[in-house]
Amino acid sequence: MVNRTLGMANATVKNQPNVSNSVRVELQSEMSDAKEHRRRSTRLRHWDYSWAWWYSVTICTKNRACVLGEIVGEKVILSDAGRIVDGTWQWLSEQYPYVELDEYIVMPNHFHGVLIINEDTRRGGSRTAPTEEPHTKPLGRLIGAFKTVSTKKINIFRETPGTMFWQRNYYDHIIRNEADLTHIRTYISNNPLQWALDEENPDNI
Repeated sequence: MVNRTLGMANATVKNQPNVSNSVRVELQSEMSDAKEHRRRSTRLRHWDYSWAWWYSVTICTKNRACVLGEIVGEKVILSDAGRIVDGTWQWLSEQYPYVELDEYIVMPNHFHGVLIINEDTRRGGSRTAPTEEPHTKPLGRLIGAFKTVSTKKINIFRETPGTMFWQRNYYDHIIRNEADLTHIRTYISNNPLQWALDEENPDNI
């Protein structure tokens, strides 16, 4: 977890040629939706999700099944599947040199994380392809890789080949400033304390 400020990513995106007033308007709208805690797609039409920026994501297990662990007191005790998810999230920053990870947590039936996409100045979009031209995967493909790899590992462990583990979609939020980042970090770190009231808790559905 890098736990740093927004400065580097902000400076990069401000130089992106396609950042326009329409993007700013969409960002304001997206923030309004986020305040209402909606778990739906909020992809912005004019935003390139491969741009260097900070993003928060929420990913739920299929049918919100509590298979990743349990809350004991104020802590999350991860199951075997939960530990695989934790390790696979860390794998993203190992596989893709332009990815950094900030605050994150594995909850019983969902995952919250802050992911930073930096400028990829090295040859190759991952450390396994050093001969390719620089290429940054957009957020959706990074999350897709995380879900695919974690699902495969969990199915191997469980001997359940081909079983769907995650919900098809995920929620994302474009972090706008330091105050937004601080709020999201606090929300993530306090998630176990709020489990009884969490809208993802099956007891509250």
